Amino acid sequence: MEIGLLVRTQTQPGWAPTTRGGGRRRPLALALGRLSSRRPVRCRCLAAMQTSPPPPSVRTVSIPFSDLKERDRDLSGKIEEGLGPNGLGIISIADVPGFPVLRKTLLRLAPKVANLPEDVKKELEDPDSRFNFGWSHGKEKLESGKLDTFKGSFYANPILDAPTTDDVLVRRYPSYCRTNIWPASHLPELEIAFKALGKLMLEVGLMLAHHCDRYVMQQGVGPYDGESLEQTIASSRCHKGRLLYYYPQQFSKQEEGGSVSSWCGWHTDHGSLTGLTCALFTKNSMEIPCPDSAAGLYIRTRDDKVVKVTFEENELAYQVGETTEILSRGRLCATPHCVKAPSSENASNVDRSTFAMFMQPDWDEKLKFPSEIPYHQELIPPNGTLTFGEYSERLVNKYYQGKT
Repeated sequence: MEIGLLVRTQTQPGWAPTTRGGGRRRPLALALGRLSSRRPVRCRCLAAMQTSPPPPSVRTVSIPFSDLKERDRDLSGKIEEGLGPNGLGIISIADVPGFPVLRKTLLRLAPKVANLPEDVKKELEDPDSRFNFGWSHGKEKLESGKLDTFKGSFYANPILDAPTTDDVLVRRYPSYCRTNIWPASHLPELEIAFKALGKLMLEVGLMLAHHCDRYVMQQGVGPYDGESLEQTIASSRCHKGRLLYYYPQQFSKQEEGGSVSSWCGWHTDHGSLTGLTCALFTKNSMEIPCPDSAAGLYIRTRDDKVVKVTFEENELAYQVGETTEILSRGRLCATPHCVKAPSSENASNVDRSTFAMFMQPDWDEKLKFPSEIPYHQELIPPNGTLTFGEYSERLVNKYYQGKT
């Protein structure tokens, strides 16, 4: 599972890009080329953390869409600042045509999905996919090991309703290869809005991936030994959208100043890029501003500090995932992040809706994991090779309940 994986990481970042030429698919491999001495890569560790005083608030690095769509424009400075070894692993894109309307159209449907009759939601569940398609609630584990009942999710592939017709693949990689489940009779507008926003976020993500490739290849670490990030995303059949609905929490004096991971636990995305929308808050079915300035997205920095990250309502944000850090040998870096619930007197009965678009390698893309990049060492043999499907499957096994 993508955004919900509560991944404890200790990483030594590292990245070797791939040449963009050649028609044959090659492994998404890690060349053991040299790392530039100009930018030492820091270790980081993820641990549960209580913060006092409140963490500082930091604005994302932002790129205008008009600049992003120019393939020959040099955006390396902003890419490095936002996604490089000293960045926050997140960047935002401003003024994307059509995005504000598509965002609100979809996010307004999240409470409607969560409030469908229980028997309808049961029909939308897909246990055989480990709840990676359709409705999911209370199936994912929090940091404590308890099941997460704070949020519900609706998953679908916004690009392909049926990624493959190969029954062997469907059985082998059900989290990616099974078909979408839509509430066609009860909420037909969901499919239209979900696909429209997901496709736009993929299109913009591909533009960003192109500039990420340009930046990585400027770092002097040698040519790609496989496919570029842009090619990897463009050729994949297993992108996944996740419409999230955070249930209202009752205000409690004891919650005030509580954990920054109170609404979504610390985790690191394991795909390539994750597109994010700014959250939409409602109270008693009325849209409201966020009722607590401390609520929202938090990120753990390279030097083990926690900061609150903000971007504008009409901006699209993108976070780096583990496989991009692996592919780039640390030139682009994934960061642990979490979500803090509002905890003020004005926050009672407030819910939150948002959407994440997970752009990731195809299930059969091969990843090589050298020992110096110790992601999930207990799951991967030293210098081992796994397909992305096998890699994500092992993570799902680690962090999710069984199929029943």
